[in-house]
Amino acid sequence: MKNKVILKKYLIVCIAILLLFAILFIIINWIQYRSYNRNVNIAVNQMIATIQKQYPETNINEIVKILEQENQDSSNLLEQYGINFQKDSAILQNDKDYVVFLRMNIVIVLFLLIGIVFLFVQYQKSQDKKINEITKYIEAINNRVYTLDIRDNNEDELSILKNELYKITVMLKEQAENAKKSKIDLKKSLEDISHQLKTPLTSITIMLDNILDNPNMDIETRNEFMKDIYREIANINFFVQSLLKLSKFDADTIVFHAKEENLKDIVEEAVKNVLPLSDLQNVEIVVKEAGVEQETNKDKKIPKVWCDAKWQVEAVTNILKNSVEHSKENSKVILSYEENKMYSEIVIKDNGMGMDKEDQKHIFERFYKGKNANKDSVGIGLALAKTIVEKDNGYITVDSELGKGTTFKVRYLK
Repeated sequence: MKNKVILKKYLIVCIAILLLFAILFIIINWIQYRSYNRNVNIAVNQMIATIQKQYPETNINEIVKILEQENQDSSNLLEQYGINFQKDSAILQNDKDYVVFLRMNIVIVLFLLIGIVFLFVQYQKSQDKKINEITKYIEAINNRVYTLDIRDNNEDELSILKNELYKITVMLKEQAENAKKSKIDLKKSLEDISHQLKTPLTSITIMLDNILDNPNMDIETRNEFMKDIYREIANINFFVQSLLKLSKFDADTIVFHAKEENLKDIVEEAVKNVLPLSDLQNVEIVVKEAGVEQETNKDKKIPKVWCDAKWQVEAVTNILKNSVEHSKENSKVILSYEENKMYSEIVIKDNGMGMDKEDQKHIFERFYKGKNANKDSVGIGLALAKTIVEKDNGYITVDSELGKGTTFKVRYLK
């Protein structure tokens, strides 16, 4: 595979060397030509001098004209002296100079070849070095060593390959870290699940033991135990169902079927789901639309929301259930809803104990239970609600103050 940038650099160097040697050849040929001219002119000069000496009456101009004639006589008078026009030189100095210049040209060609071979070898060494680096890097990755950094700012193909390998390394490193984090989270989740199940199961076991050990237990006490057992079983069932739903969301196996829904229908269905609990807790749920009690507002335009109604009922139910559980007896939970050009909103406000800022930061985390959490709380309902709402392009905020209750706002963006 060609390394474009390095190859380009070496090609430029090779071209520069070739140009240098071409210039040297031109210079040497020019010097050779000048040398031949000088030798010929010296020989002609000596010949003319000899002719003038022996034949003073000879016209020099005629001799010069004879030398300058383009169409020379084809007869070879020097042949009798062993000199061939096509092969031999009548001027011996030219033969000597020719040998000298031939040797110079051979030396130049040799240096040129040596330079090109040297550049080729250097190029191959550079390529081999990079390939060895990449090979060692891949071996390190195979050994799960992701700390190496081979980022390269060049634009040649090997550098691009190294950068792609670096990206893969970063991805593998993130996957390894995420896998490690997932194992830690899984361990923590299993511990939390075990803890969440252990308490109600222990409580159920103790109550059943009391019932079995006391066959003559009075009906009122037995009924109280049965109610407690039923409540604990209901909590376990809610916990398991919520956990299974969260697991499906984590696995991305749940498909939402969104369409335009009446916000009023979602609210009414959620209230219906929580009414048994609110009656048991003696907490009244007051539904308002745009801040006005619903009964006086029947002709008002009903707010719409684009969502999967079934799942959003689940989310609002969990938030409303949390508010009822943390409300004081004989108090109210105010649920209002409205819409504007940007979003549709559901606001749920209770009159419970509230929570501090630290609890607000973690309230939507799985298995998190605040300082003032209800004893039956499993710390998973709000986490599930947040996941569901965000799936339908919404978000949840919480505002609370100790002793002044808590307000949840669910907003679905247009």
